[in-house]
Amino acid sequence: MNAEAYFQAVEAIALVIALGFAILQVRQYRRDKHREAAMELLHSFQTPSFARALNIVYAMPGGLSKEEVEQYCGNEFHLVYAMTTTWESLGVLVHRGEIDLQLIDDFFSGPIRISWQKLENHVMGERECTGRGTINEWFQWLNERLVDMETVEQPVPAHLEHKDWQPKKPWWR
Repeated sequence: MNAEAYFQAVEAIALVIALGFAILQVRQYRRDKHREAAMELLHSFQTPSFARALNIVYAMPGGLSKEEVEQYCGNEFHLVYAMTTTWESLGVLVHRGEIDLQLIDDFFSGPIRISWQKLENHVMGERECTGRGTINEWFQWLNERLVDMETVEQPVPAHLEHKDWQPKKPWWR
């Protein structure tokens, strides 16, 4: 083997190694991005105001009109409004591929589905009053995607679905 052939072989091996390393780096970047999004979600929603909004909506009777929802919430309606705009924002982020729908399903499928069920008439009334069909459009869209997921497979509570779960062992063990 002459020197030129030897250097070409070394160059090809180096290229394959570099390509493999680049693929690993891209995968790690995606995992890190996914983990960062999950942590940001947790921090964003762990506030007393958000918890209060969820409690208000959970306790709210179903089927209330726009006016009845606002009357029921009273001075705390702004908390519920902030919650719906949060669901709206999550819908946009899922649609644009910034957050995975499965992540939203794992974290918030129940709260989003219940919120839409309780507040749908309010949203429709708001659209009618403002003449804007785009009011809470992404909140509705997100709820519909979660409904679609549940149509394919009924949700199973994590404590049942993953009852036999064991932590993964590090690759070096």
